[in-house]
Amino acid sequence: MCTALSMNGKRHYFGRNLDLEYDFGQEVVVTPRKYPFAFSNGQHVSDHYAFVGMASVIDGYPMYADAVNEHGLGMAGLHFALSGAYPSAAPQAAVDVAPFEFVSWILSQCASLAEALERLSTLRLTDIPFSSSVPNSVLHWMLADSTGSAVVEPLPDGLVVKRDPYNVLTNDPPFSYHATNLNFYLNLTPEPPVNRFCAADDLQAMGKGTGAFGLPGDCSSASRFIRIAFNSGNSVCGAEDQAEMTQFFHLLDSVASVRGDVRTEEGKYFYTRYSSCMAGSCYYYKTYKNNQITAIDMNKTDLGSEALSIYPLVDTQQVHAGN
Repeated sequence: MCTALSMNGKRHYFGRNLDLEYDFGQEVVVTPRKYPFAFSNGQHVSDHYAFVGMASVIDGYPMYADAVNEHGLGMAGLHFALSGAYPSAAPQAAVDVAPFEFVSWILSQCASLAEALERLSTLRLTDIPFSSSVPNSVLHWMLADSTGSAVVEPLPDGLVVKRDPYNVLTNDPPFSYHATNLNFYLNLTPEPPVNRFCAADDLQAMGKGTGAFGLPGDCSSASRFIRIAFNSGNSVCGAEDQAEMTQFFHLLDSVASVRGDVRTEEGKYFYTRYSSCMAGSCYYYKTYKNNQITAIDMNKTDLGSEALSIYPLVDTQQVHAGN
């Protein structure tokens, strides 16, 4: 259960809610330009673009859930286990990339969505795990920059890449389902509703907001896709400093899950572990336990270094004393 969002304003904003029943050792990690990547296909890259995002670092290797590079290309992986599938081997003409390194492979080498789409035309994700004790999660990904968004899905018939005009993504079913499902909500509007029910002239709206009556409010992937697409498509930002970044987090809040909403078969709870917003060189985030926004600016690190910069999450509630 996750939701990703791309939004243009004075700057481009990209981010996500990550909803899970467990933490995965996530930290904010800056990968500098000289960090040496040895990809599973034998490709070695030690001079590349820098990027910052949320990752789990194991044996010195960053496995990113979401990140943005220094040129503004963002990428996020979302749970896709019901529909997705990784082949065990790639055709001879394809470039093999393992799912755990996919974000790093793209963001280290592509400065734009257009460049990423070109590289994806010869790529196939293969089921090569990080190690025997760290299997791959089945994901699909959203890529975005200021020019637009795209979705990358490993389906049983192969890798499918589609432009995403709605600039949002959730989980299963595949993106094509969500795009079709939007057509059932064409009547929703932020405006006061107009009576189309019958000719009676005594019908009236029962309060503000009823133009969007029927907007789904549950935590399912299909409902979150509709809700975030409606909210972001009708979003209006203020002109003051940080208004757009603040609005971005409000949009993610509109599809966030609180602890107790969703319980697994094992009795554990899915909820929004963190929300992120990436803009320029900054990675902004807040966690379930701390809803004050924290910022990590990769330009304040040594981007010419070979060493990762790792920042543990500020995960206890921060309260501003008003008197």
